[in-house]
Amino acid sequence: MQLIAFVLTYPLLWVISRLPYKLFYFFSDIIFVIVYQIFGYRKKVVRNNLALVFPKKSNTELKRIEKDFYKHMCDMFLEMIKTMHLSKEEVKKRYHVSNLPVLQDIAKNKSVLVVCAHYANWEWNVSINNYVDAKGYAVYQKISNKHFDSWITKTRAKWNTTLITQAETVKTVITNTKNNVRAIYGMVSDQSPMVSKAQYWAEFMGIKVPIFNGAETMARKLDLAVVFLKVSKVKRGYYNAEFIPITDKAKETEVNEITDQFLRLAEQQIKEKPEHYFWTHRRWKHRNKKPKQNKKA
Repeated sequence: MQLIAFVLTYPLLWVISRLPYKLFYFFSDIIFVIVYQIFGYRKKVVRNNLALVFPKKSNTELKRIEKDFYKHMCDMFLEMIKTMHLSKEEVKKRYHVSNLPVLQDIAKNKSVLVVCAHYANWEWNVSINNYVDAKGYAVYQKISNKHFDSWITKTRAKWNTTLITQAETVKTVITNTKNNVRAIYGMVSDQSPMVSKAQYWAEFMGIKVPIFNGAETMARKLDLAVVFLKVSKVKRGYYNAEFIPITDKAKETEVNEITDQFLRLAEQQIKEKPEHYFWTHRRWKHRNKKPKQNKKA
């Protein structure tokens, strides 16, 4: 069944990836009507999230953000498909890095963990490896369909990026360190962990939630430099990336210091242009569920 699903879907994806840009984004407009106006995909989740984190915004403002978000989401997912036939030259035009020397200077001396949020177009973040003289890795969620998983792995590999799962990350970093291999590891770090596995709770967009701090734990243990990747959508199909250093001495930081800095930078980015955040994700579903600590006898 997995092979049949892939064989039936792949030709459509191939055609979409080959569309000229005017027709490509016209198709995105059609998808927007279907997803937002006809089916209302996760509309309740999006509205609840926006109302929760922006209690002072008017209904008119929230409605505008909601609609713009869905337009952006449709663009973004189609741009992921466009990656199939997107050359290095083309992606450099559409994904501009404004302060590349910041990352290059840090990567000269040690391996770097680049963290970002589900914001703008995180699919094209892997193209950064075209600019840096270091081996690139991207931590990703493996797809259950092995054929689609293989396709995505090969697609991203053309930009000098190796995909690794979360379970493979620490082992990969340790192996590279032992072999004196400098590398850049990219990780989306605003996921919501299970309450039972949450080691840290903090405010994100004004709401206390469990925080996934695996990135910080790895950086402090293995002494990786940590950099925040801020990506802004300049206009349709064009993005600007900026590197914001968090620390190059992770071992010397306080517990949760790196995580807190990441949260503040992600919040600032979201508040600037909230329509480019991934609002269909139920990021705040575990709010107010922090287990009560037992009083010491």
